[in-house]
Amino acid sequence: MGMVRSAQWLPFLLFGLIAGVIADRVQRKHLLVGTDISSSILIFLIAGLAIGGVLTVPVLMVLVFALGLVTVLNGGTHQSFVADLLPAHLLTKGNVVLSQSYTVAQTLGPVIGGLLVRLVGAPFTMVANAISYALSALLMLRVPDVDSQRVPTRQSVLSDLREGFSYVYRHPTLAPYALSLHTWFIGNSVAGTVFVFRAASIGLDSATIGLTLACAGVAGLLGAAMAEKTATWLGLGVVVAVSDFCTGLGWLLIAIAPVGDTALWVICAGQVLYGVGFGATGPLSGSFRNAVTPPQLRGRMNTTIRSFNWGLMAVAAPLGGWLAYAFGDRVALGIGGAIILISAAALASSRFRKAVMPGAERPASVAPD
Repeated sequence: MGMVRSAQWLPFLLFGLIAGVIADRVQRKHLLVGTDISSSILIFLIAGLAIGGVLTVPVLMVLVFALGLVTVLNGGTHQSFVADLLPAHLLTKGNVVLSQSYTVAQTLGPVIGGLLVRLVGAPFTMVANAISYALSALLMLRVPDVDSQRVPTRQSVLSDLREGFSYVYRHPTLAPYALSLHTWFIGNSVAGTVFVFRAASIGLDSATIGLTLACAGVAGLLGAAMAEKTATWLGLGVVVAVSDFCTGLGWLLIAIAPVGDTALWVICAGQVLYGVGFGATGPLSGSFRNAVTPPQLRGRMNTTIRSFNWGLMAVAAPLGGWLAYAFGDRVALGIGGAIILISAAALASSRFRKAVMPGAERPASVAPD
């Protein structure tokens, strides 16, 4: 499982920076439609091979690698496209709504997925997943094109890459945020790789595991709903750092879940804590980094950050599997949670702690140097 997950995230490490250049040079809507269609085809292929009984682990790794490559192009483009659609003063509100919509999908998805796996098996469940990507492409076709804010680049690809990389890692507040987020993804990948095995080892079936994941989704709705108001009250940087602490503590709580009747309640509590933190930090940090980035750099900024985030998962996923194999699921979950707490502490002690959305009354250093 760790190697398959590694193949899925490896394209972020290999092609993430190039994907940012592409996102800044082409019409983003067309790229989003194309990647949704490609994802649908690849997942249909995985399901078909599984139904036919000819899907092997090496073939699956190749297909998820291709799926990861498509996801690289989609992810950073999607975040940039949202910032193109909305004016700066509506960006946080818009990302909160999108985060809540995403959380609803992530809440229902594990429950429905767990039930479908039980009823019809994993391959036919993948067919339903492929259909969802096809529907996404059809809906995206209805969204208007918005590329008027961007100034077409005339630089070489190498210059574009250098410009995007420099902007992120020389920015006084984006740089500590990005480095902390990279560390967060390592810890989250270590814990996330092991979670299902831990839950199954203490007696939870697929439907019950889906229910625990749904707890994180419901809590994520609450976190996203509170995000803007708490950021106005405490400051965006403070809320993001505290939210990261919550996600780390959530994994630690899951790590100490006992075997027995109380296991489900402890795991659900950990998922709620994780969900609140994850739900709050997503719309705030996403809005901030897009608001402080010029439109013509957003694709490269988002995919630069995402490429390292998800690329590091290619290393962290097998690491999580090895830790669980060598020391046990509980230890691996604890190490993942501890890594996230370290990243949260680093973010809380950096200049990002004082970050606010551009135009807010609270003073903050958010301009690029």
